Amino acid sequence: MLIARVIGDLTATQKHPTHEGRKILLVQPLNLDGTDRGAPMVALDSVDAGIHDRVLVTTDGYAAFTAVGHKLAPIDAAVIGIIDHVELAAPPSNPHPAPPAASPAKKQHKKRQPDQRQGNLESRK
Repeated sequence: MLIARVIGDLTATQKHPTHEGRKILLVQPLNLDGTDRGAPMVALDSVDAGIHDRVLVTTDGYAAFTAVGHKLAPIDAAVIGIIDHVELAAPPSNPHPAPPAASPAKKQHKKRQPDQRQGNLESRK
């Protein structure tokens, strides 16, 4: 199953007889953070979902045609629920956290020693 958002509906004047009287929706699968996941897909509506609804979609053919009440109907995906709320558990705390990334070592510059030759040059003057 997938979480998706209804982004449109489709009108088909010619369709399989098992699709007569059924609403066909265009849905955009979503990641858990609500961003788009992959390409939009077509799904038969079994719950009277509307545009912008967040929905539960099954992409299993058997589950899809069972949800709309038509055995052996040619259906790949069906909207089977309208999502009211999604609650994610906090990520588990890691008992062995990774060490912080090491920052690149800074180059240490050596103090310049007075040039021995300079002293020799000055003494020549």
